[in-house]
Amino acid sequence: MKQNPSFFTLMKNKVFFALLWGSIFLFSSISAQDVVSDSGMVASAHPLASKAGLEILNQGGNAIDAAVATAFALAVVEPNASGLGGGGFMVIKMADMKEGITISYRESAPAKTTAEFYYAEEPGFKTRTHHGPHSVGVPGVVAGLSMALEKYGTMQLKDVVKPAIKYARDGFDVSEKFSGMIIQAYDLISSNPATSKIYLVDGLPPEEGSIIKNPNLADTFVQLAKGGAGWFYKGEMAKAISEEVKILGGYLEESDLHNYKAIHKKPVHGTYHGYEIISSAPPTGGGTHLVELLNILEGYNLQEMGHNSTTYIHHLADAMKIIFADKRQNMADPEFYDVPVEKLTDKTYAKSRRALIHNDKTLNDYKSAKMVSRESGSTTHLSVIDLQDNMVALTQSINYWFGAGITVPGTGVLLNNHLADFSENPLSQNAIEPNKQPVSSIAPTLLLKDGKPFLTIGTPGGSRIIGALAQIIINVVDFGMSMDDAIEAPRVHAYGGILHVEGRIPKDTIAALEQLGHKVKVRGNFDNYFGGAQGILVDQKTGDLIGGADSRRDGVAAGY
Repeated sequence: MKQNPSFFTLMKNKVFFALLWGSIFLFSSISAQDVVSDSGMVASAHPLASKAGLEILNQGGNAIDAAVATAFALAVVEPNASGLGGGGFMVIKMADMKEGITISYRESAPAKTTAEFYYAEEPGFKTRTHHGPHSVGVPGVVAGLSMALEKYGTMQLKDVVKPAIKYARDGFDVSEKFSGMIIQAYDLISSNPATSKIYLVDGLPPEEGSIIKNPNLADTFVQLAKGGAGWFYKGEMAKAISEEVKILGGYLEESDLHNYKAIHKKPVHGTYHGYEIISSAPPTGGGTHLVELLNILEGYNLQEMGHNSTTYIHHLADAMKIIFADKRQNMADPEFYDVPVEKLTDKTYAKSRRALIHNDKTLNDYKSAKMVSRESGSTTHLSVIDLQDNMVALTQSINYWFGAGITVPGTGVLLNNHLADFSENPLSQNAIEPNKQPVSSIAPTLLLKDGKPFLTIGTPGGSRIIGALAQIIINVVDFGMSMDDAIEAPRVHAYGGILHVEGRIPKDTIAALEQLGHKVKVRGNFDNYFGGAQGILVDQKTGDLIGGADSRRDGVAAGY
């Protein structure tokens, strides 16, 4: 049964809960039931972040204002997953746009990065990009969010950072899940004094219900409000970040931050049963291969197969193997490599890929070798739709739980370890190079029906992102599920020769899949391995916004 936290305390009894906040909006959540609003909605991975975005909407801000406020708030209350030291992608469709746009603010490799260093034949070289100073990419969050606010928002930076400042200054409650994440990353956190000072209590992980404050991060947001992105990339913050990384032995220079720019890009487009798909463009492969996966599956009658039946999961899993192999071979930073997006998203190409799938056996002989990017899980997603039908899907990350584990002293800013997303193969098109951006699976996605808003959706989860989003979209389009039911339904993921399934998949289905040759690994019933999706669906008859938030994380959808 689904469990969603309120704004003020995480509920323990998994029952319906409604809160009237002042006289502004009604917040509600119920197991297997959606949050409904007719005016505006925010769905994010934390209740306080959703509250921040909703406050901005209530103050007259648009979906972009609210999304930026929510993203900054997540930097405080979900620091394990994203923050000012990370990067991401945003897909925007304003009501007056003919086509949506993508803002890419992926981290990039420092200019002094060399393949000779990262691929040196000496003990321990493979760990250089995993954690610590050699794993830190140039952060892009501030550049990306600032660009979105300036070009498409209606409010100023000083307005949208107010909730983040409050949460950092006053603190927030530690949830059961967040406490578990700290325990999981304890060795990393405890290895850095500035990080452990914030997230440990007397050197130990905080208990559920404890309060975490980050006053240095509050001060950083205050300075950001005053100086804007220029302060972060060309002022005191750039100096502080580069100095700390270099003290620890890394190569990040002030000039790397000076030269960093977020990028406007044309999104990846596709269709699925008449619904238009708008998703993120390379260097993330998420959008491209989400469209490819849906193109392959569009050739089957999934309704006839039955939801999460043996036949359905078998065909879904083999389609995943195919698109991941394509991703490994073709995806890269488009500034360095000509990525064949149009071919990969073409329906004729999907037909040729579909022909590889057999009804009576799995594709164990179709080698889906280890993907270019590792299995990151520390990512977050938020979705926003406002009263004017402006839509935002935003996914950002610091890579592993708590990123590189490095907090810049005096700033409260935790740095990413996204250089880990480069390939360990020096001959790969995703091999590390100076100023290059690593491949990702991030896929913030919008769906339109007859040119009108239908769905904004996204999830964290590394390689699981693509399959999770496909399954949620299929749950809505093919199986007619509500937003929350579509998110909560059991998921599967085929990766590295293993078919991962949630524990709610029936045992007889698992046995049948094994008979087809699948190597099945059963995970938890609601396992955060499969991400934490946040979505908003538009009722095409009433225009109501229907929000769903994933109980695999501390997600909340809120509307007014």
